Amino acid sequence: MEQRRLSEYSVKKFQEYLVEEEKSNATVEKYIRDIQAFMKFADCGEVKKILVMDYKQQLIADGYAVRSVNSMLASINSYLTFMGWEDCKVKCLKMQHQIYTEEDKELTKEEYLRLLKAAKDQPRLYLTIETICATGIRVSELQYFTVERVRNGEISVSCKGKNRKILLPRNLRKHLLAYAGRQKISTGRIFVTKSGKPVNRSNLWNQMKKLCSIAGVKPAKIFPHNLRKLFARTFYGIEKDIAKLADILGHSNINTTRIYIVSTGSEHRKKLEGLGLVV
Repeated sequence: MEQRRLSEYSVKKFQEYLVEEEKSNATVEKYIRDIQAFMKFADCGEVKKILVMDYKQQLIADGYAVRSVNSMLASINSYLTFMGWEDCKVKCLKMQHQIYTEEDKELTKEEYLRLLKAAKDQPRLYLTIETICATGIRVSELQYFTVERVRNGEISVSCKGKNRKILLPRNLRKHLLAYAGRQKISTGRIFVTKSGKPVNRSNLWNQMKKLCSIAGVKPAKIFPHNLRKLFARTFYGIEKDIAKLADILGHSNINTTRIYIVSTGSEHRKKLEGLGLVV
């Protein structure tokens, strides 16, 4: 019986499969990164369920959060399914539903405004931060913001095999067109680097990190996805319509949306105190 071993070739074929399944670039990169980490752990050993179970325990011992462990196991299980090694798949860790999130990781509206103020001398960065937070889009969806679409006030986005339309707030539309005018961008994409490439998560994250000390915001709070989550919490706080929010964010599973709208510890504490049950 042929031994099951990880190989660069099989990982490459798995990557091609993910692309054919129309997974986003960020998702493909994440899956491959997780598989390569598992490959390093396996150290050319034969792939058996016990090996995957040992890796699961190693991730726990290394101090990874439950959500992170499960995310990495999901990547590995997907690869194992692709290879036809279903008997090697392992179960994810059980997670208790979290009713509030850690305050030191969630960006507040006040901190967001301080970030904008800190970026006032960097027009593209300022507008990128503002656009993500005002619409709830993913960084990868900035590429769909063209001069033509912004003029129409509506952005058509195609992501993960789904199409949706994003309506632009009036003032954001004005800001985008004014920026395009100043940059002499008369057609095509608005969010591009000096070399003409679309703005990606990596370079945006690096630019945002440099605002930490100026804005007085903890580095752990400054990453692009937190802007999307701030939009979600703010929208839900006004509308209280999780189904509509899921459509806006482009979520297939409403449980994913629930994660976005979990309140912070201080907000949860205020609600408890407001019950008036402590005399």
